[in-house]
Amino acid sequence: MAKRIFPLLLTALLLAGCGRVSGGAGQYQRTYLDLFDTVTYITGLADSQAEFDEMAQNVHDALWEYHCLFDIYHEYDGMNNLKTVNDSAGGAPVTVDSRILRLLLACREYDALTGGKVNAAMGSVLSLWHDAREAALEDPEAAALPDASALAEAARHTDWDCVIIDEENGTVCLTDPEMSLDVGAIAKGWALQQVAETAPEGLLISLGGNVCATSDKAGQPWLVGVNDPDGADAYLCTLALSAGSAVTSGDYQRYFTVDGENYNHIIDPDTLYPGTLWRSVTVVCADSGLGDALSTALFLLPLEEGLALAEQCGAEAMWVDGSGEIFYSPGFEDLLSN
Repeated sequence: MAKRIFPLLLTALLLAGCGRVSGGAGQYQRTYLDLFDTVTYITGLADSQAEFDEMAQNVHDALWEYHCLFDIYHEYDGMNNLKTVNDSAGGAPVTVDSRILRLLLACREYDALTGGKVNAAMGSVLSLWHDAREAALEDPEAAALPDASALAEAARHTDWDCVIIDEENGTVCLTDPEMSLDVGAIAKGWALQQVAETAPEGLLISLGGNVCATSDKAGQPWLVGVNDPDGADAYLCTLALSAGSAVTSGDYQRYFTVDGENYNHIIDPDTLYPGTLWRSVTVVCADSGLGDALSTALFLLPLEEGLALAEQCGAEAMWVDGSGEIFYSPGFEDLLSN
């Protein structure tokens, strides 16, 4: 996948400064490269580097468990994960961790909330685009789009009615043998929300395009830079975030090129092709899992529909179109750092 490694570069090191803050605590940061195929920054306040490193490692380790559980490409010893569920499609129910059950229940809710724009049961379709991106990276000269008839056939196997979630027995069953799950539009934000809820206060966690503050920074907001889709090192704006999450989806994050045209990774379930309405969408809301789902849905929806959905969910949003014009929900500008 052609991937900009810093889709929402949030670093207090760059934006909020370093060193000591009021009360004598120091500000520290750790970077990890092994979670959810992206870069993770953990920034926070502590009395010493050793104290902060322990907090950051605990957050990393908790996120690593979710990374393994939600992985659809790799197996892990002693664990039934989403790859296990996909590999068992059409067969017997699979006993899974309760965190997988809760994620899938949330995915089903987000599918209904967004009118099907965020459908974690679309693995059959998304895998064709994934394979096309991988092939394009391997041999750019031979880059090609997925076959249209193959996409149409895959789309026949994306019905949530075929996902049987049995909470009492702790199992998941895909009754359609051609179905597969892909939680990529939701998993990072959902996992980050679960971990942030039990993490110490005073931490800022950036998991790819998903950023979450467990509290403010000694009475001051954290500063979150929203990348300009046209500039790797440029910011469109800076948000002041004291709690909650900021999530960005954009066409510059993962894409491949065929005949001079870029094809991004955000696939519209209605067309089976990448969304083209927007360059990027940023969502600010209390819940990172909801923010992840909304940023994908709003990327695929026209402005008026996106505004209505954001308002329904109590979220604020910013859209950037192909000409660079920026649109805000009514309260978004209040979140901008002066």
